Amino acid sequence: MRKIALSHSQLLAQEEGTVRKEWGGKTPICLVFPNTYHVGMSNLGFQLLYGILNALPDVVCERAFLPEGEGYKKSGTSLRSLESNKPLAQFQIIAFSIPFENDFLNVLSILELAKIPLKPQARDRRSPLIVAGGAAVTLNPEPLAPFVDLFFIGEGEESFMDFLMAFQDAGEKGKEGFLEQAAGIEGIYCPSLYEAHFDKKGLLKEFAPLSGRAPARVKRRWVKDPSQTPSTSTILTPQTEFKEMFLMELNRGCPRRCRFCAARAIYSPFRNRAVKTLMAEADQGLQRGNKIGLVGSALGDHPGFNELCSYIVGNGGTISIASIRADAINSERAQLLAASNHRTLTMAPEAGTERLRDVVAKGLKDEEIFYAAETLAAHGIINLKLYFIIGLPTETQEDIEGIIALTKKIRHHMGKGGRRVGEITLSITPFVPKAWTPFQWQPFEDIKTLKKKIQTIKKGVGKIPRARVIHDLPKWGYVQTLLSMGDRRVGDILLRVHEAKGDWGATLKNSYINPDFWVYREKGKDEILPWDFIDHGIKKEDLWEEYQKALA
Repeated sequence: MRKIALSHSQLLAQEEGTVRKEWGGKTPICLVFPNTYHVGMSNLGFQLLYGILNALPDVVCERAFLPEGEGYKKSGTSLRSLESNKPLAQFQIIAFSIPFENDFLNVLSILELAKIPLKPQARDRRSPLIVAGGAAVTLNPEPLAPFVDLFFIGEGEESFMDFLMAFQDAGEKGKEGFLEQAAGIEGIYCPSLYEAHFDKKGLLKEFAPLSGRAPARVKRRWVKDPSQTPSTSTILTPQTEFKEMFLMELNRGCPRRCRFCAARAIYSPFRNRAVKTLMAEADQGLQRGNKIGLVGSALGDHPGFNELCSYIVGNGGTISIASIRADAINSERAQLLAASNHRTLTMAPEAGTERLRDVVAKGLKDEEIFYAAETLAAHGIINLKLYFIIGLPTETQEDIEGIIALTKKIRHHMGKGGRRVGEITLSITPFVPKAWTPFQWQPFEDIKTLKKKIQTIKKGVGKIPRARVIHDLPKWGYVQTLLSMGDRRVGDILLRVHEAKGDWGATLKNSYINPDFWVYREKGKDEILPWDFIDHGIKKEDLWEEYQKALA
């Protein structure tokens, strides 16, 4: 127990911007990121919600993360919050922020470490309300439905406020009475108020509300003008991916329509934050250090991107971006990035041939990629990281070999005129179908086939000077597809994996339902999908039509 408290104190001592509040007369909320501190504190969305909740005078919001090491298990101590070192079970609300499906299993681990029953039916009146939001559950919350009382569908800034008002007014209604009331709030989904029925083939036959208060379809909530809400780091710490960097959100959504990307659904419509707001936030960042990280799905599509970057650099700051589209690179932008000491930049061609890029609607020509690489190298940005997806619909051996050929040509263009070329890193990821995209009907590619493709790429790229390949393991792509495409029955698989101490292989092999049903099966046009009850403002028939266009 003393070691745990000391570890918390050491982390807090390195933070700037931590909020500490007395509990008296306030609603205590523990905001939980289902991964380590390092990963969670690198997530801007997690930080935004922490700042928004602590700005409320009648709320105290603290944080918790998946512990590193075996300290909690060995000591038998229940999981505690970072700020006050209180057990999670003493909070009224535990709110999970879940951007990635691969962290679903960690939700169960955290509940067990907190000594909170995994299933809502086993919790009593004194147990905290378990709620969850984030990109992963906005797309498809069903695999976690057996463990969570309430989900936030969409962007949670507004719906969480409405939920909190209802929670504070609920009084002695009890959990069931409160959930009935909460189900009427736009953007909130209470899984216990719905029932799923399956046919003999295992297909979803019906998904219907059990209560008149629960809508047949849950409408996604989104913020109309993100300029009106804070969108910057609350806490700075060296213990993150960004090393005390002040993060700022430039825009939400994406004007591009890549068919594999879920951002088109959960963050639609595309919204740019006002330049005036961004400059004011940049001033805050400059006061807290000179490193400012720009965050957004489409940074290069912000009309004030160059103006903002020039403003930051002109005031003694440096800018950092995670990635940018190749067709958004020009000489001015390359110069601004170089002035901020960028020596490496990430771009995502996604596919090795223009044909396959057209299939996925990436809208990127080879010449645009070559121009970007050449322009960056001319300004001293000599290292590139290139993202590619394998296993995409209609992919052929020619497309795989195209990745190697494209890399060779990129290196050639970077080295024109005798320029020095640094390292080119290819990051290879298996395609994982996502809900609410045109490829939601597409199956995951066979693991053995994916392994062969990776070996082909590694062998070919190995012959290119100073080029290397890193890749995700196809077996984890399989698991992610299961969690992305699964219904409530996958919750039982999650529970069994948890009981097997994370042994996915043995659990899937002995599953009472073959997990291939969700992973390798191409879904039919009229099939009811586990996430169809969510209203993203997108017509399912339009997605199907786009899927057929892609296959053609």
